[in-house]
Amino acid sequence: MATAEFAVNNKVYSATKVSLFIVNYGRELWMEADIRRKGKVEKVTEFMERMRKVQEEAGATLRKAEEEMKRQADKERQEVEEWRKG
Repeated sequence: MATAEFAVNNKVYSATKVSLFIVNYGRELWMEADIRRKGKVEKVTEFMERMRKVQEEAGATLRKAEEEMKRQADKERQEVEEWRKG
């Protein structure tokens, strides 16, 4: 079950062009076993700004995909005849 969750969270989706993990957490999914990683800790304001940018980009990509899907669907659409009782 954990393998399936990892695969879903780490997959780059064509609609957003990023993984679900990046959209939710603003960073790549770690695959290291050492959780005591040393390094610079990001400031909350920097993290929030990065998250805002990632989510804005994913939202813009989703809107673009939605517009393209609508355009493709509208190609085949026809006016519907209005029916009256009687």
